[in-house]
Amino acid sequence: MAASFDEMRQAGVAASAEERGLFIVRVYGHLLAAIAAFTLFEVYLFKSGQAEAIARALMGVNWLLVLGGFMVAGWLARGLAARAGGIGMQYAGLALYVVAQGIIFVPMLYIAEYYSGGGVIRSAAILTMLGFVGLTLVVFQTRKDFSFLGGLLRWGGILAVLAIVGGVFFGLELGTWFSLAMVALAGGAVLHDTSNIIRYWPNDRYVGASLELFASVALMFWYILRLLMSRR
Repeated sequence: MAASFDEMRQAGVAASAEERGLFIVRVYGHLLAAIAAFTLFEVYLFKSGQAEAIARALMGVNWLLVLGGFMVAGWLARGLAARAGGIGMQYAGLALYVVAQGIIFVPMLYIAEYYSGGGVIRSAAILTMLGFVGLTLVVFQTRKDFSFLGGLLRWGGILAVLAIVGGVFFGLELGTWFSLAMVALAGGAVLHDTSNIIRYWPNDRYVGASLELFASVALMFWYILRLLMSRR
């Protein structure tokens, strides 16, 4: 006997839920892979001795310009994640962004390792992991739509860049409060990105979605590390 309309609709909903579940698993699987690749890349740079040369070259530039470069790289990554259609372009964008972030992070990690005590990197990584997991659970458990944060995050990013530019040209000191504000901005980005991934990202864009999440995690790690280093 032919299946009823209600049975077919329930089967369609179940299939859709299963596909969405697979999409989310793929997103977080690729996020973990990106974090692992970033970590291995940093280990390679430090073990091979290339990290010192990169750190000295970048530290010869105004440090606030490096901070600005970090912010711009995050914006470009999100733009690439939003535009990349084919799976190949998504993988290329994720790989390029991981490498770019790996290079940008070198001076911060070099100072943290050799001048602030290596334990500060581990502490920052743990705090970042706890913050990310906690914020992710908030989204998954409450099912609240945090897409409204998009405008606030854009304004916050613009203000951060203006503060960095002001620091470069007018010698403003961007200390503890700036780092705390940026950690809060990164937390808002995690809420926003996670909510959008659950609701709006297409099932075939899991690599691009993981890139966007990785950008938020990197932003949080950067400023938690900077905050901990400032207290040493």
